[in-house]
Amino acid sequence: MKEIAIKTEYITLGQFLKLSDCIQTGGHAKFFLQENTVVINGEADNRRGRKLYAGDKVEVEGCGVFTVGRE
Repeated sequence: MKEIAIKTEYITLGQFLKLSDCIQTGGHAKFFLQENTVVINGEADNRRGRKLYAGDKVEVEGCGVFTVGRE
């Protein structure tokens, strides 16, 4: 499980996918989420605007399992 550290209170799922290197640019988030399954804290979610906070667990199909941490 890899930790992705953020400096702000929260990060959107689209930004998270880019930070975790699951996608190349933020513009790919919409299409990536339409084609892949993302599970956040045990529940499937495909909203790129979904807010992620420190301590959230994110499982991205074909990319890995991550946790959100604070810097």
